[in-house]
Amino acid sequence: MNRINKPSAIRSVAIALSLTLAACNGAAPAEEPPLAGASIGGDFTLTNSKGETVRWGDFAGKYRIVYFGYTFCPDICPTDMQRVAQGLKELKAADPDKAGKIVPIFITIDPDRDTQAVVGEFAAAFSPDIVGLTGTPEQIAATAKTFKVFHAKGETQPGGGYLVDHSNIVYLFGPDGAPIATLPTDKGAKAVAAELDRWVS
Repeated sequence: MNRINKPSAIRSVAIALSLTLAACNGAAPAEEPPLAGASIGGDFTLTNSKGETVRWGDFAGKYRIVYFGYTFCPDICPTDMQRVAQGLKELKAADPDKAGKIVPIFITIDPDRDTQAVVGEFAAAFSPDIVGLTGTPEQIAATAKTFKVFHAKGETQPGGGYLVDHSNIVYLFGPDGAPIATLPTDKGAKAVAAELDRWVS
């Protein structure tokens, strides 16, 4: 199990999680976004599956879905990524112009195992549109801190592997890089599509 299970993790994301309630109350888009003004996200320098340097500013002008996870995750990461990909697919079918304004980004919190090739294969398994990013342990730690994401290596499992405890929040950012809302992957792809349709203009 790799959902948040530590008090320190809960404290680190409590504000972001509490703000998600506003995104589910059916209010009109004219209302202020639930994460407006939150200090979440910002500059990073990471590497994509082709070995190219990628920075936060490279996505300027696009809405950005950002999710931190790892490819060896046995349950929640692939589930969340599948729902993000399916939600985007549903939005694309209903409104291709809106969907075209969005870039989904997967950032590993397990850089020791998640190489450039590995994150690329993982992201592509869900959608060719998902950008998979990795980096040095220092780069990943700095980026996770900037995005208020908790992660910690768990105990070694039988056979030598290990799990990583981490927060599983799916953020939506605007074209200017400011945080807008979290996406309700726990409610399924249709809920994700509806939330994207609500905030992307």
